[in-house]
Amino acid sequence: MPLIIILIVVVVIVFWLIGIYNSLVRLRNTRQNAFADIDVQLRQRHDLIPQLVETVKGYATHEKELLMRVTEARTAAMSATTIDEKIKTETQLSSALQGLKVSVEAYPNLKANQNFLQLQEELSDIENKLAAVRRYFNAATTEYNTGIETFPSNLIANNFGFHRETMFDLGQDRATMEEPPKISFN
Repeated sequence: MPLIIILIVVVVIVFWLIGIYNSLVRLRNTRQNAFADIDVQLRQRHDLIPQLVETVKGYATHEKELLMRVTEARTAAMSATTIDEKIKTETQLSSALQGLKVSVEAYPNLKANQNFLQLQEELSDIENKLAAVRRYFNAATTEYNTGIETFPSNLIANNFGFHRETMFDLGQDRATMEEPPKISFN
């Protein structure tokens, strides 16, 4: 009789540990799926940037350094392979694009160009979608990090290679970057 009780307790503990492990795997997969949504929006932004740069080049020939920075940031972002690398390079790309938006203000003819206005509107739409999927990703990351840091799941997490993941943070320019891009028809 005591052997059966011990066996039942062991089986319950094993199933409980399996449940915790599976829960952590689900949280990790939800986070990765959330980043896949971000990746789709980033790809659209990457595809739009060369068109935007070419349009600006025609009007702002002496802004070569800024255009080069945007192009280099795009190249770095496209070549990033891990989620952490993508977060870092996309933050740099967002900063470069913000510099481009500020620079464009000095060119009234460019601001009136129909092609540029359309590209700027598309970029604004993509940035708004990115903000939404970034919030979802950060929520999934928070849930995952909470899952691996709370007791008793932290015991399982430590033994099976689960580790704290980074948020998709915009860095120091957060207040500026959270503002939707402004489109002016003046």
